[in-house]
Amino acid sequence: MALTHLGAKGEANMVDVGDKAETTRTAVAEGLVTMQPATLEMILAGDAKKGDVLGTARIAGIMAAKKTHELIPLCHPLLLAKVAVEIEPDRALPGLRVTALARVTGKTGVEMEALTAASVACLTIYDMAKAADRGMVISGIRLVEKTGGKSGDYKVDA
Repeated sequence: MALTHLGAKGEANMVDVGDKAETTRTAVAEGLVTMQPATLEMILAGDAKKGDVLGTARIAGIMAAKKTHELIPLCHPLLLAKVAVEIEPDRALPGLRVTALARVTGKTGVEMEALTAASVACLTIYDMAKAADRGMVISGIRLVEKTGGKSGDYKVDA
């Protein structure tokens, strides 16, 4: 399979989406932040020194999705119809599970926007709680699902 962002000589190029049909495209990405149990409890209790960790991370993820084209050099700017970031505690980790959804009606997909939202939400959690737990680990950033577009649907195996 050829890489769409490479020209005939291997040079980086922005993909020409001018002739593509506009379709509704959705992507869901996730990430994990593993931490000490006491750090998780501090976050859930709202006792972090920097403030509301979950609310701030949610907003940061949404804002990041809207700026993906400024961060990833060959991404197209998109008029996003929806971005949602959910953050759920997972005591088995222990830590937080971040899920980001991005949706657009357009000519190119939103996988990078969903991945960027999940990544930045995880980074924000780390930033806001690092004073209590510098050993937190961000992992598992991945595309979980995508729908729409020429390449069809994708869903990660459970």
